[in-house]
Amino acid sequence: MTPFQHKRVLYQGSFFILFLCAPIFDLLRFDLIQGHLIVFGQPWTLGLDDYLAGRIDNRQMTLNILLRVILPILLLAVGFLGIAWRWGRVYCGWLCPHFSVVETINQLVRKASGKQSLWDKKPGPPYHPDGTPAPSDRRYWLVAIPFALVFAFLWAVALLTYLLPPAEVYGNLFALTLTRNQALFIGVATILLFLEFTFARHLFCRYACAVGLFQSLAWMTNRRAMVVGYQRERARDCAGCASFCDHVCPMRLKPRNIKRLMFACTQCGQCMDACETVQRQNPDGSLLNWIADQQALQADGSQGLLVSEPAERKPKTPPDLP
Repeated sequence: MTPFQHKRVLYQGSFFILFLCAPIFDLLRFDLIQGHLIVFGQPWTLGLDDYLAGRIDNRQMTLNILLRVILPILLLAVGFLGIAWRWGRVYCGWLCPHFSVVETINQLVRKASGKQSLWDKKPGPPYHPDGTPAPSDRRYWLVAIPFALVFAFLWAVALLTYLLPPAEVYGNLFALTLTRNQALFIGVATILLFLEFTFARHLFCRYACAVGLFQSLAWMTNRRAMVVGYQRERARDCAGCASFCDHVCPMRLKPRNIKRLMFACTQCGQCMDACETVQRQNPDGSLLNWIADQQALQADGSQGLLVSEPAERKPKTPPDLP
């Protein structure tokens, strides 16, 4: 793993811990019992009870709706989509707790079968981009399947703590005294997540995740947005490569394609790391680099992702990535 990917994994791991702990510390959750949001330990209400009791008037109630519902949603949407408009699905590739599980299971499945997904037609190369062996061993299924099940259960419990008091959920779980509804929620969610993690990980991310879809739509509207650029005039340098950029992509995309075919790209940079490793002895460097602004305009056409200038060594950080 390159230093760049180590950094990305650190971001993913930190956000995954935040995802699990946010309800525990009342950083953010919706309490079904109390019927309102809790944000940083404080109730986030509209004051409906006060309004019905006559303690606040129509003007104050309208102001509450504006400041506590409409304005926060608007600010979050503008900020989130603005980042996606400029940098693409960086949330998916750098923070999303679901995608971090997807990538981990991908690697376990690759070790077990030679493929990152059950739906890949052929196994990947039997060696890594740096030339070291990448053997497969069916015994890794004994790790991959339990891992998917454990994280499906962990996700199901975490999701429930966003709806019910975490102390109650974890207390009942450890004492084996879950209520019928709690047990039903965790059981059904675990089964569905296990099936998704096992059979449809990247398919869910590509086609069913609303968060990812809206990021992609925002990204596609900006022809100058950051995108993976392919130096097509140097395609001959790909001749000795086993298409590692395709094989390492966790979304099962082909990074040398034009932008509209990279709709679900998560900007994880694994394709560029693989290409740079393969081309490490080439003075022209990697054929894949992040491009933006004027160069990215060429990635929006039918002639492919093209960088017209000679390749230069690019920093391992996306341009202008916060």
